[in-house]
Amino acid sequence: MVAVAVTAVWGITYISTKVLITNGLMPQEIFFLRFLIAYTGMWAFSRSRLWADNYKDELWLLLGGVTGGSFYFLAENTALGITLATNVAFIICTVPLITAILSLAFYKQEHATRGLTGGSLLALLGVALVVYNGNFVLKISPLGDFLTLLAAFSWAFYSLIMRRLFARYTTAFITRKIFFYGLITILPAFLWHPWQFPLGGLLRPVVFLNIFFLGVLASLVCYVVWNVVLKRLGTVQASNYIYLNPIFTLVGSMLMIGERPTPVALLGAAFILCGVYIAEKKG
Repeated sequence: MVAVAVTAVWGITYISTKVLITNGLMPQEIFFLRFLIAYTGMWAFSRSRLWADNYKDELWLLLGGVTGGSFYFLAENTALGITLATNVAFIICTVPLITAILSLAFYKQEHATRGLTGGSLLALLGVALVVYNGNFVLKISPLGDFLTLLAAFSWAFYSLIMRRLFARYTTAFITRKIFFYGLITILPAFLWHPWQFPLGGLLRPVVFLNIFFLGVLASLVCYVVWNVVLKRLGTVQASNYIYLNPIFTLVGSMLMIGERPTPVALLGAAFILCGVYIAEKKG
């Protein structure tokens, strides 16, 4: 249930980010603000230690901040400006399959059952139906689609990195370090595209509320909770819930911006629910 709740929030972030970009913020500005809010808030929960036990673990935390933070969001949001949003949404939803393949390759104790494989493929088919919403016009943009695929691999590696660190550190400490290194590694992006959005514009209600949502709920709360989910369910099982993302994006689009789904999209939503159920029940 917690995994479903986090997925619901992350499904709405696409809409919230789109609103902010429409209001003039650049992708790296949005990421910096949401992670700055989240990092500041994390100090209320994790103040007992500053560094990991050794340089090797600190390096893993740095890689976590890149794969689950700066690189992931920069690649994904840059791709949105190059290729179709439907292409991005569909490719991002390959994360569970990529995570399963990498986990099976690196952790020999995990095995792919027929239920996990069949349910994942059924859910992936449902994702395609929901994302394309009955409009099967695939426009290929090699650079944009490649960036999105890199983002998908980035999040899959983030899940595996978290699995490596959970045995030695608390979830709060790991999450705080992820936010810190995400902020540090996004700074070079401002050398190419300096900050342009006026600070006074952050006080506009539509901007402030969406930044607050992304920083506090989607980042501060959801990153902590998702890391707990990864620890309790495992990387493969937890990642399967990402298939639910398009359903919540679909519902959010209906309620917030008045978009209406087609019967094909509703059929896809049913496929996703059935696929996730089969993968979780039989996997």
